[in-house]
Amino acid sequence: MRVKTDEKRLEILQVAAKVFGQNGYHGASMSAISAELGGSKATLYGYYSSKEELFAAVLMQSLDDRGTAVFQIFEDQDNDDLAGQLKKFGRDYLDFITDQETMALFRSAVSEDFEGKLSQLLYKNGQGRGWGEVEEFMALKMQQGAISGPSAKIVSLHLKGLLESGVAEPIMYRCPPLLDFDLAVGAAVGAFMKAYGGAE
Repeated sequence: MRVKTDEKRLEILQVAAKVFGQNGYHGASMSAISAELGGSKATLYGYYSSKEELFAAVLMQSLDDRGTAVFQIFEDQDNDDLAGQLKKFGRDYLDFITDQETMALFRSAVSEDFEGKLSQLLYKNGQGRGWGEVEEFMALKMQQGAISGPSAKIVSLHLKGLLESGVAEPIMYRCPPLLDFDLAVGAAVGAFMKAYGGAE
């Protein structure tokens, strides 16, 4: 019974992600989502008590499914090819944050006036958590002498800024990126390693 419940919850999240991605938060409705599911609203409300709760669950599912895989590369702490590791991460990260469905959901998350602290919660458990893992990785690399810098937090945030530069912002505004992804990642990692690579 638990398996069937989990399968239904996953189906709801997949359908809701599609509807939210196509229509935005306010353009979507529980009625539209239940119609897409082919069931009743009562069934949908049996899993999620409100549209806001369902939207939050959709975002968290997306972050857990794809975001975890992107940041998982930093679990390999003994890789001697730091630049190669960062390039692999950088490309996967840009693919993740610029995915059409993911971008549509994030636009809704930052633009809608949600009750409570939903936006803050989404950031804390999404980007905040992922880049916290990068910070921990950078702290280790600083201890190993692979990189040097003022702090692991600053180094991590500079990497984030370099990777997103010329790519994330234009796409957020529905414009084409200013740089090819591979070029952007290569230049970002090159600049990062030039600035912080090696012990002082």
